[in-house]
Amino acid sequence: MMKKFFIALCTAVALLTLSASAAEIRPNIVLILCDDLGYGDVQCLNPEHGKIKTPHIDKIASQGMVFTDAHSGSSVCTPTRYGLLTGRYSWRTRLQRGVVQGFKPCLIAPDRLTVAGLLKKQDYATAIIGKWHLDFQYQDPATGAILPKKGRPPIGATIPDGPVHRGFDYFHGFHHARHMDTIIENDKVILRDDEINMLPRLTEKSVEYIEERATSPDQPFFLYVPLGSPHSPHVPTKEWQGKSGLGVYGDFVMQTDATVGAIMDALEKNGFSDNTLLIFTSDNGCSRRSAEVSNLREKGHYVSAQYRGSKADIWEGGHRVPFIVRWPGKVEPDSCCEQLITLVDLFATVSEITGEKAPGMAEDSVSFLPALSGQPIVSTRKGVIHHSVSGHFAYRQGKWKLLLARGSGGWSAPQERKVGTDAPQAQLYDMENDPGEQNNLYLSHPEVAQRLLADLTADIQSGRSTDGPVAKNDVADIRLWKSGQPGSQAQNAKTRRRAKRQQQ
Repeated sequence: MMKKFFIALCTAVALLTLSASAAEIRPNIVLILCDDLGYGDVQCLNPEHGKIKTPHIDKIASQGMVFTDAHSGSSVCTPTRYGLLTGRYSWRTRLQRGVVQGFKPCLIAPDRLTVAGLLKKQDYATAIIGKWHLDFQYQDPATGAILPKKGRPPIGATIPDGPVHRGFDYFHGFHHARHMDTIIENDKVILRDDEINMLPRLTEKSVEYIEERATSPDQPFFLYVPLGSPHSPHVPTKEWQGKSGLGVYGDFVMQTDATVGAIMDALEKNGFSDNTLLIFTSDNGCSRRSAEVSNLREKGHYVSAQYRGSKADIWEGGHRVPFIVRWPGKVEPDSCCEQLITLVDLFATVSEITGEKAPGMAEDSVSFLPALSGQPIVSTRKGVIHHSVSGHFAYRQGKWKLLLARGSGGWSAPQERKVGTDAPQAQLYDMENDPGEQNNLYLSHPEVAQRLLADLTADIQSGRSTDGPVAKNDVADIRLWKSGQPGSQAQNAKTRRRAKRQQQ
């Protein structure tokens, strides 16, 4: 008993020390978010079947900590970005499936604090250089009238509800992939540019921003770099074309890695490396629709490593993402963390690092700061919720993962409408013994499935998945089962008996 108390006391002291020292120093925070980069696209995470060279990302891993069980908030773009910036699952908003297309009010409500807004309270300079993809409107600069969705917004159009109205001091980038040729700075559309120039543009602007911050070294900064790569269109510049030997996608991944290297070099040259928390991750898995995944696999490259599925899916390949953290003096080099986290946890982590609280906000966020010093994450959250492009839910709790879908819930086969009618209505996997999600235990472990379903239901209905003030969702009706609810107990028992006979 005394031994357990002593261990708990030491852990608490260690966490208080880390949190207090971090708040005192106020580290710079640089977050690089790739677009559609699969877990297996980072070579050090996929040594056997990772054929694309990523030396700069691998270097961050050697200098910091790799989280091997990290997940995006969704298996597609917009929902992940919402969760990352707000600490709240996106399906609590009007966005129940898919992604946004722009020309609509910002998905982040005006009164909802973002990570950037939280840091501004601590006098951080805040910038986003890259892809927003959370909706905003365009105004006629002369009349102030909101422009309808019709092609590209005109040059000179202004934005009343963009990043600079959601906690960021500076924005340079674009809205989403199909509008990558439309360049926005702060709250104005400033020019058109060929899509092939976007990645070099974001690289240059990120480096410039870091150099500018060197003129005010006493003010900490938050630089959020949501790249548009390696999402389609795959447009590596001439110097990178053919470099990977794996086609245009592999070339684009290598150029993306070079951008990461340029940002790392800028931090080093301007004296920021030692006091900068650098995070590298991705918004979801690789897209099988645009990356020609089968061709890559024939060449020995597995975009999702050992995991099943890819972007849009409820299987691991859709939402298990690279997550690598470097923080000299705080994070042990070449270390690894197997604890379960999600990108929604960034908010609570930044809050704990800086000591700046946000009462009533970040309803689903849990700080992973303890993990950075090798300690267990302390959480009131029972599990992590996953979400697919079609709005299918999954719930991860410990080693168990419950999927309220009969197939992928996304783009991989089998898709929901093509699953046989005799298939179980849901899936349950033991992720410790079956990380590839091949052995569905839904029928053989009904007690586990029911327990996870009850916790998932409570987390959805409660408006939050962590302890805290009463919260509510933005929409009243959130459909738990997208492919039809399971049948009666008698029908389920009959299905279980049939499955048992088939196994004999």
